[in-house]
Amino acid sequence: MTQDPTDVPETNEPGTKPAGPGRRRRWTLIVAVLSVVLGGYLLARTLGGYSLDQLVASVRALPAGRLAAAGAFAAASYLCLCGIDWLALRAAGRPLPFGRVALAAFISLSLGHSIGLAGLSSGAIRYRFYTRWGLGTGDVARVVLFCGVTVGLGLMALGAVAVLADPGLAREVTGLGRPAVLASGLACAGGVALYLGLAARLRAPLRIRRWSIALPPLPLAAAQVGLGALNFALVSACLHQALAAVSDVGFLGVVSVFVIANAAVLITHVPGGLGVIESVVVHLLPKTDVIGPLIAFRFLYFLVPLALGLAAFAVTEAVFRWRGAGARRGFAWRATSA
Repeated sequence: MTQDPTDVPETNEPGTKPAGPGRRRRWTLIVAVLSVVLGGYLLARTLGGYSLDQLVASVRALPAGRLAAAGAFAAASYLCLCGIDWLALRAAGRPLPFGRVALAAFISLSLGHSIGLAGLSSGAIRYRFYTRWGLGTGDVARVVLFCGVTVGLGLMALGAVAVLADPGLAREVTGLGRPAVLASGLACAGGVALYLGLAARLRAPLRIRRWSIALPPLPLAAAQVGLGALNFALVSACLHQALAAVSDVGFLGVVSVFVIANAAVLITHVPGGLGVIESVVVHLLPKTDVIGPLIAFRFLYFLVPLALGLAAFAVTEAVFRWRGAGARRGFAWRATSA
């Protein structure tokens, strides 16, 4: 899903001069600095809730095989998220090499997951990277919109599978009656089918007041749904490996609970889903001590990427500034020589 380029006045297209580039750069720098500070604070606050012994014991409590599998699923999820950004850039008509996309996507999402309001926080960091590589404001807006829609589609697709495959478990988790559970599953499946149908048939953008929304072609839309659902399945698999160390819980049950938890996180914008994921997992396994596995899951999926993202962000900012200073010195030298 992309916004019509005709409705976006500010671009960095060759031959055009972007409006107020200095002001936008200062704004993104402020947001970037605030993101790093807030990310560091959240990392310290979250870790501050546990002693070092608790963190180490929680991770060590997982069998080596489970721990390795959980880490691999977490890494695969972030790789999947980078793939979604790569698809978004292709849909926006501004493809970039996957290495650059992976760098920008991992840093923005590793921070955005923990900061909360991911569309705003990760979007600002994406803007800082992508505009350096030639994209305009409208291009970045298309990427952010595409990624946000992908999250919703993935949640709907995986939720439909989980609910319709085991409506009894969905009833137990949600407390809803069977008709309501089946209706919600069918609604999710219908929403995904409607999106794919519109992508297959519509050639002109959808007009909503002054906004024009162009759907991607069907192959990109199908990949969008597939990667969105795969990402949530991988995160669920990471959580399942952690919980399986203390309880014989089924993967489909974890998927159902995780879909519900993430729906709540999208509504509340709680940073990192703090407390939301824990509450629904405790509801699923009320007689099992799941605090250790949940700490291990949060450590693997949120805290490790957050620490890596902060470090990578600091390094890339230093590199960009060093290159920019070198370019300015070279320009000044050539001007003086002339």
